[in-house]
Amino acid sequence: MKTLIEARNLVKKYDNKVVVDGIHFEVKEGECFGILGPNGAGKTSTMKMAYGSTRVDEGELFVLGLNIKDHSKKIKKEIGVVSQEDGLDPDFTVLENLQVYSKYFGLPSQMASRKAKELLRSMLLEDYMNMSCDSLSGGLKRRLVIARALINDPKVIFLDEPTTGLDPQARVWIWEALSKLKKKGLSLVLTTHYMEEAEYLCDRIVIMDEGRFIAEGAPKQLILEEVGVEVVEFVAESADDMAYYIKKIEDQYSHQVLNNKVKLFISPDQSGRKAMDLVSSHNMQIRKATLDDVFLKLTGYEMRL
Repeated sequence: MKTLIEARNLVKKYDNKVVVDGIHFEVKEGECFGILGPNGAGKTSTMKMAYGSTRVDEGELFVLGLNIKDHSKKIKKEIGVVSQEDGLDPDFTVLENLQVYSKYFGLPSQMASRKAKELLRSMLLEDYMNMSCDSLSGGLKRRLVIARALINDPKVIFLDEPTTGLDPQARVWIWEALSKLKKKGLSLVLTTHYMEEAEYLCDRIVIMDEGRFIAEGAPKQLILEEVGVEVVEFVAESADDMAYYIKKIEDQYSHQVLNNKVKLFISPDQSGRKAMDLVSSHNMQIRKATLDDVFLKLTGYEMRL
């Protein structure tokens, strides 16, 4: 597959603080590449460099074969961006928002109007085209922002937490819409806090922490490599119980402890049922391993503000 984005030793600093620290990555044609990480990991800064909203301090970044440092304006004409902020103009109707935005790309008026109506129809926004943007729900606004990002027929679209704050129904609708775009050959670069979203959409992901990539691969591959196939969870009711359980399992199972809760990671050659028999706590459950487990294992449970 053709490489559409390539970063080499990419660095970003704010007030001498390094927020992106020498990362390397590639995005292939037709794939969804996800960047996951806790708050402050450097995800949005990485995205902003890639779509030309902030400058690259060190390293090289090529988008569509062009160096972002030298060809930022040309690159912006060939990409779409869905940032965290909607940036819709409340003084214009839904349709007018797309028509006005199309002028940044030099689309003739008739072509812009036709394209805008096609996009509104594809996003199921046709019935709202003459309404003010302020009258739309959060989910409808996000669908409009995605439609706006497609007005110039981009080769790649950047989506920075596109479904944050939406209800589950709106979120799933957008996942399906993005999946259809990917099937049509559009490349997606996605940041998200929703692990289920990353599993649903992404062909490859990186997990980022403190400005660096700490894991990379397909979601299923990372789950298998970092966690396994199952997770056994139980609660220790006292410090003595915790010490007793850890002594029983530490040589046999990879595990993680949060306060009084223990997770045992069950590899393909192990048995979750045997682990449950070994621990034999009455506060136990067994479930399938998920990307959430990978994320929390690698980045920890501490809240990042």
